[in-house]
Amino acid sequence: MKIALFGKSFADDRFFYFQQLVEKLEESAISIMIFAPFYDYVKSKAVFTKTPGIFNDHHQLPGVADFMFSIGGDGTMLDAISLIRDSGLPLMGINLGRMGFLSSISKNEIGQAVDAILRSEYSLNKRSLLSVETKGNLFGELNYAMNELTINKKDSGSMILLHVYINDLLLNSYWADGLIISTPTGSTAYSLSCNGPIITPDSENFVITPIAPHNLTVRPVVIPDKSVIKIKVDGRMSQYLAGLDSRSAIIDSSTELLVRKASFCVNLVQRTNDNFFTTIRQKLLWGHDIRN
Repeated sequence: MKIALFGKSFADDRFFYFQQLVEKLEESAISIMIFAPFYDYVKSKAVFTKTPGIFNDHHQLPGVADFMFSIGGDGTMLDAISLIRDSGLPLMGINLGRMGFLSSISKNEIGQAVDAILRSEYSLNKRSLLSVETKGNLFGELNYAMNELTINKKDSGSMILLHVYINDLLLNSYWADGLIISTPTGSTAYSLSCNGPIITPDSENFVITPIAPHNLTVRPVVIPDKSVIKIKVDGRMSQYLAGLDSRSAIIDSSTELLVRKASFCVNLVQRTNDNFFTTIRQKLLWGHDIRN
């Protein structure tokens, strides 16, 4: 078995857990390959009994790695998807950060998580993505997101106006600070902080959530993910900020965005005893009440 490791930087006191992961993989006779920039970051602090393999881009993963481990938080895991792409490579997140909805393996569960994979005590949780089409192909090959597309005003000036169409039918013209189009996975991210609903991962929906709308009767809307969403941006400013998960680009008022369900899913590794409801109870502290 070969496992690819991906990560960015993390606090020095987290290297203990990364070393623990390396030692667990090595004693389990699992081959390790590491994303080159991440290896440059950890090689002076981590100890390997055998020099790991190195990979530099997504072309080197299919047919070589059996799993990818993302080491960090949810942002790191979203970045890992840019390497997995449509390969179907199973992805497991080890949380060295804070909340960790996606990177649900805590730093204290590393050994148990590796054992679960060795014993095949896991399932693959398919997560849908959205894709964005623009004239000029604004985001290039990485025109997809597992969490959300966001459109925000570029500075702290006046509100922006966003005209949103569903299958060419006008939904609304939003006066707001911005707009979020989220997948079910992204419903527990930015959309949630803007009063969007929590959607279970298999719901096959999009959530359209305005950011600080000027009209108080405007609320998030849930639509089927087979829909095509068209967005036209208007307002007093000439430029706006569009974000796809951790990637962003500047757009102008002439840009029209088409949002639809991506043609592939990402396989998240879920241990047999874990599930979505357990995760949200733990992360959102539901049930942590003296009356319980």
